[in-house]
Amino acid sequence: MVSAPVFVELSAVPGLNVQLVRKALGEMSIAIDFDLEEDVWLLAAETFAAYAIRRRRSGVGSPKRLLPDFVIASHALLKADRLMTRDASRYAQDFPNLRLL
Repeated sequence: MVSAPVFVELSAVPGLNVQLVRKALGEMSIAIDFDLEEDVWLLAAETFAAYAIRRRRSGVGSPKRLLPDFVIASHALLKADRLMTRDASRYAQDFPNLRLL
């Protein structure tokens, strides 16, 4: 399963479009969760807020990570069994219980 933000990001990859992504995900039996539930949004809000506080307190400035990263990771933690990413370090601190590939 992928969350709606992942579907949107995949659709913006050069050479891909909405139809191709839907077809490819369907062929791999990967569902798209367009209905992100309240628990996903609450976890994203809590972890993003904690990250923002940590970033400001560190003296390096305003938060640099994007909110969709927190929504995607929250969805993966609560609704799937792992998150495939090319940047595991991006999620490890804020989502220590999330299985990362």
